[in-house]
Formats: sequence, C-alpha cells, structure tokens
Amino acid sequence: MTPSLAVVLKGYPRLSETFIAQELKALEDRDLPFEIWSLRFPYDDKTHPIHDQIKANVRYLPEYLYQEPLRVLKAWWKARQMPGYSAARRVWLKDYWRDRTTNRGRRWGQAMVMAAEMAPEVKFHYAHFLHTPGSAARYAAMIRGVEWGFSAHAKDIWTIPEWEKREKLADCRFGATCTGTGAAHLNGLAPTDYTVSLIYHGLDLDRFPEPPEERPHRDGVAEAVELVSVGRLVAKKGYDDLMQALGALPDELNWRLVHIGGGPLKDELRAQAEALGIADRIEWRGKRDQTEVIEALRSADLFVLPSKIADDGDRDGLPNVLMEAASQKLPILSTAVSAIPEFIEDGVHGRLTPPGEPVAFSEALSEMISNVTKRTCYADAAYDRLRQEFGMRGGIDVLEVLLRGALGRG
Repeated sequence: MTPSLAVVLKGYPRLSETFIAQELKALEDRDLPFEIWSLRFPYDDKTHPIHDQIKANVRYLPEYLYQEPLRVLKAWWKARQMPGYSAARRVWLKDYWRDRTTNRGRRWGQAMVMAAEMAPEVKFHYAHFLHTPGSAARYAAMIRGVEWGFSAHAKDIWTIPEWEKREKLADCRFGATCTGTGAAHLNGLAPTDYTVSLIYHGLDLDRFPEPPEERPHRDGVAEAVELVSVGRLVAKKGYDDLMQALGALPDELNWRLVHIGGGPLKDELRAQAEALGIADRIEWRGKRDQTEVIEALRSADLFVLPSKIADDGDRDGLPNVLMEAASQKLPILSTAVSAIPEFIEDGVHGRLTPPGEPVAFSEALSEMISNVTKRTCYADAAYDRLRQEFGMRGGIDVLEVLLRGALGRG
C-alpha cells in the first residue's frame, strides 16, 4: 500500500541530520507511514544506527538533470498533462526571473519527475528545509493539485530572499521551525491569518544511555582536560575562532581537543592549528556515526562549539549536538548566537560568549578548564533542563497533529 505522505529531503541519509532521522522514526512509530523523496544521493560513507530502523521507501530524484535526460523528458511529457502544470510553470518562471540559477532550473526538473512518478495516493508533500527541498515540494504539489508544508531550520531561513519566504508562506498549508528566533522571523513575513509553529526537535532520550555516574576530575594541570566538538567544518561553526581561542590559552594549561565531523575547511583549519603551534594537541577524527559520537561525549570533560553568523548569513539553529552533550552531563561552552540561548542560559546551564570573539571564548575556556566544580554544576543544570523542557515527544505531538490534519485524518 502506497503511503499518502511524501517527505522531501535534500539528501538522505545524512550524518549531520540526526534530528530528521529521529523525527522520521518517531512518525513511523506512530503509524504515520510515508515515502522519502531525496533531491540528492548520499555522500557520507557512514550512517547512524537509527537510519537502519527507518523502513520507509526512498526514491532518489535526478541529482543533475543532464545525468538522466530520458527520465526528465518522460516526466515533462506526463506532468504537462496534469491540471496544475500551467499554473506551477508560471510560478516557477516568476521565481526563475528573480533567481536565474541552474539550481532553480534543477528544482523545476526534479519537481516534474516527482509529480510524474509519485503515486496518486500521495496527498501531501512535507519538505524538510524551506529552500531547495521546499521549492521542489511546492512546484510538484502545484502540478499534482495537492497541498504542501515545510519544516525550516537554519540556513534555509536566513540565506534565501525575503520574497521567496513570503510567497512560500502564503501558499503552504503549514510551516514549522525548530527555534523561537526562526519562528519570530518567519511569522513576521507570513500572512496575518497564518502562524508558523515552533517545534523544537528535542531529543529522544530513549536512544541515549544514562550519563556516566562520575567523570574524572581532570583539572588541566596534572591531567589534560579533554575538549570535544562535533560539527561540520564550515564557516558558521566558528572553528577558526576556536583555533585562535586555543592558541591564546595560558601555556600552563593542559588540554587536548577531539573534533568529530568533516567539511570543506578541514585543510585550512589544520594549517591554522599548525601555525598556532597547537596541532599536536588536536585529534581530527572526521566523520563518525552516533555510537562513536556518544562514546566521545562520555569520555570528554567539556563540549565546545563556537558558532557564529557566516558572511553569507548562514547560522546554526539550535544544534542537536548541544542536547546530546547535555544528555551525557557534559559541560557546554558555546556562543550566544541564534537559538542557542533558548537552551543554554549563560552561567546557569553552561557558558555562552559573544559569537565571533575568540578572546572572550578563550577566557571562558580557561575558566572552565580550571574549575571542575563549575563544570559539574553547569552539566547537572543542562541535563535537568533537557529532561524537563527539551524532550522529543512534545514536538512530535504537534507535528503529528499538523500532518494528520493535512491528510484529512483528524
């Protein structure tokens, strides 16, 4: 039996999108079946254990139209006979006039393939990310004459033009986002009779072990304090600031850093560490699955993430890895950017410094390395807040209502 819901993703599966995998597994557990339509093929050589638990059928669209010209041509021939084709094409041409990119053209081709190949039983398109997946889901929904909705996160909110956000908000059935800052921004652009729902990803604590009963009291003198960071090596994560902050630490402090994640800035950051004379204290582990990430969180003394706003406006939302660190009672040092303060209050649940200020980050890092008692207090407070306010169940409750309503099931 074909599910009546299509989930449109930019790529699947992806190591950096555990929050999506967590959500999909929860929807399956609530007997809300769907099929996945992915705009791109996987590029990670690993997957998380949760990906193996998701049973939905995955359909891959042509990543580049020239790679499957016959498939695209057949889709165009079938899509142009659908009642919504002409109206959808007018919308796409209007968008293309304002954004004359190959990306915009590719979204139209992928939308036609989706519309042509999707079973008639599929009644709703739900896109994760408002930018490219949102465009493909929207155009395909228009062609097919069904409704669509989206869940927005970070880059997709802050790096697409205002006209595009306004127009997508005006014709989708529902929109949701995972941070209060994102919800406020989108609601400021939405029609007056429309509300973008705030749905925190939260964390499914059933998938995580209980935190270690006790951590080693490494104080950065006799024993090196182990710092850990998990994140893609891209500008918005602020790892260039972290290198500067580490390079500015007092010589007498004993520390080492473990980084988990891949990304385009890998060589640049390693060269920066070499130039600062700290390369021998840093272990770059690259991509790891969630089991290995949790092991690293459990063995470390302090989690660090110096997020900031990149030059192109890209920024984090509320990184799930902060909640994962809190689940293992690992103290957190991050920055007061985007939605991070919605989870971590500076001086209560951890430390936050201004984004893009490596000197301030270095000073806070020095303080936390040296003060085991404060680290423990912060970790306990963040763990309590996670359990009380940032569990996954509440958000999935809201999303289930939205999706079942869209499907006409209550």
